[in-house]
Amino acid sequence: MTDTLSTPTFTVEQERRIVTAVPGPKSQELHQRRLAVVPTGVSSALPVYIARANGAILVDVDGNQFVDFGAGIGVTTVGHTETAVVAAAADQLQDVIHTLFTITPYEEYVRVAELLAERTPGDHAKKSVLVNSGAEAVENGVKIARKHTGRRAVAVLDHAYHGRTNLTMAMNYKAMPYATGFGPFAGDVYHAPNSYPYRDGLSGQEAAARTIAYLEKVVGASDLACLVAEPIQGEGGFVVPAEGYLTALQEWCTANGVVFIADEIQSGMARTGAYFASEHFGLVPDLVLSAKGIAGGLPLAAVTGRAEIMDSAQPGGLGGTFGGNPVAAAAAVAVFEQIEKGDLLAHGARIENALKPALEKLQQKYDIIGDVRGIGAMVAVELVQPGTAQTTKAPNPDAVNAIIAYAAQRGILFLNAGTWGNVLRFLPSLAVSDALIADAVSVLDDAFAAL
Repeated sequence: MTDTLSTPTFTVEQERRIVTAVPGPKSQELHQRRLAVVPTGVSSALPVYIARANGAILVDVDGNQFVDFGAGIGVTTVGHTETAVVAAAADQLQDVIHTLFTITPYEEYVRVAELLAERTPGDHAKKSVLVNSGAEAVENGVKIARKHTGRRAVAVLDHAYHGRTNLTMAMNYKAMPYATGFGPFAGDVYHAPNSYPYRDGLSGQEAAARTIAYLEKVVGASDLACLVAEPIQGEGGFVVPAEGYLTALQEWCTANGVVFIADEIQSGMARTGAYFASEHFGLVPDLVLSAKGIAGGLPLAAVTGRAEIMDSAQPGGLGGTFGGNPVAAAAAVAVFEQIEKGDLLAHGARIENALKPALEKLQQKYDIIGDVRGIGAMVAVELVQPGTAQTTKAPNPDAVNAIIAYAAQRGILFLNAGTWGNVLRFLPSLAVSDALIADAVSVLDDAFAAL
């Protein structure tokens, strides 16, 4: 296998290149304009303004080129401005931009639903509703589960992140900055302990027993409509649960008539070397939520699930003006096709094989790296205070922020994550080459040394 997509067509040279200060003069000028008209609540990790993007590279208005290890937080999984996705969207723009599927339907919506039925875990009959965003998918998944079960309560896991709407703010573990001051929030949401191997030291069965005990004692199975879980937690810090944890929860849910919902909004669509991260754990959810990478950068999300559950909603109970927009749906079909044609699942594994061993070498060198974890192109390091990796594991968010700032000045864009902000996450597109990964790790090594 080559170290990039099998038939790359890049319009931007795939390398980092810094030609001005970061941010440069044009970005600084745009930022001043932005401050006058965009509220402070809409913040940016780095105030460089992007003019072009292709493959794994962002080009700002000053001509600086950045290697993007964020991919719009997991959105441009197939690469920025991927040729086939752009062509599919452009063709659809010439035919139909919008009609609203619930008034006059169109094939693109149906085709996306067919592909989701084929690619989500399990061989049972499935149906999908298409919506606009990940948070909207979560909201719809919950209301479908409530309708199907006739129950009220919703359970989520500690360290989870599910969105910024009223219900999803109540479902998030961390209040700041997502929920502080925005209440009151939706009720009947319960936060159960999760599996966090680095911090709890529990086996999958032990962690599952703890979660189930909470659900039975605090919520009560007979009142619980659904359990919503990220197979690999995203904003929570790429927490990979212990072996057997998720399947034990699924078995308990099935035995008690609880709908198990896998939030695959960040971990799905080929990011982890499988279409959906659930596959790594032998998990077959009742409902799967997808968004982010599904349409290559266009807004689209979906709830896909067992046909009998999805059919619980009455006619007119599901939908929305822009949900399953023809242009976004056409782009999604192209994404699925590119995953197959470009062997993108193998590229997820390639990236893990290039990145994780390099990070583990850094872990041996720098004692503030407490943990290296993740699957596919969804990898993270958790940073702790010096000398605490084997004891208190005290979070070290300042080091994460310093490393992100250091790397950005040199043309590498990293993201933070984690409940305490002490996780450095690597979420590149599958177009990133082994050479770019090695370059990024070299800059990362320098950043750790500079601390």
